[in-house]
Amino acid sequence: MARVRPVPTADEPAAPGPTEWGEHPHGVGPWREEFGTEPPQDPRLDPVLLAEGDRRNVVDAYRYWTREAVVADIDRRRHPFHVAIENFGHDANIGTVVRTANAFAAAAVHIVGRKRWNRRGAMVTDRYQHIVHHADTDELLRFAAAEGLTVVAVDNVPGSVPLETAQLPRECLLLFGQEGPGVTAAAKDAALLTVSIAQFGSTRSINAGVAAGIAMHAWIAQHADLASAW
Repeated sequence: MARVRPVPTADEPAAPGPTEWGEHPHGVGPWREEFGTEPPQDPRLDPVLLAEGDRRNVVDAYRYWTREAVVADIDRRRHPFHVAIENFGHDANIGTVVRTANAFAAAAVHIVGRKRWNRRGAMVTDRYQHIVHHADTDELLRFAAAEGLTVVAVDNVPGSVPLETAQLPRECLLLFGQEGPGVTAAAKDAALLTVSIAQFGSTRSINAGVAAGIAMHAWIAQHADLASAW
């Protein structure tokens, strides 16, 4: 499978984002203060973080590591499912999807349509998650075909298969649309499988960011090696 690298965009801030560099409560101070020793000689460690402390939104295993080292380590452990976000009207949901995809080590998140999106909900995890932009759905579907990814649409529509009983392909593209109209007709036609999430209350739909998390976790429950989880 081809590796997809993070794509920096013109609107991506160069300065630290929210929850990073001092704002996140679960961090560590300078190495010497924390351990009373000189820092180890490890090329993965960031001299600035060792000297000033590390309060980024990362798991403890990655404390003091450079961003590049963190991404490289996750790359060794990434899962072969991709997530695509098509036609999201409320772009705050995109940050939630990116953060969840990072938590589950998705291969990449694909954003179809507008290139700009609200990164605040990602809680800086977009710096460690591969993100790809596609101008339209056709471009996304060409990518999926070239990579041998089975397209699985997630939408509560007639004829869909309950996610709770569906067998998700290991190498797949989980495709999500806007909460109201759902995925586009072109995407539904290209999907080998359309799955729906069981609901029991009065609401017509689940928040798109939440639905993406449920579907990703369904893939994890079926295919992931839980021994490698944090």
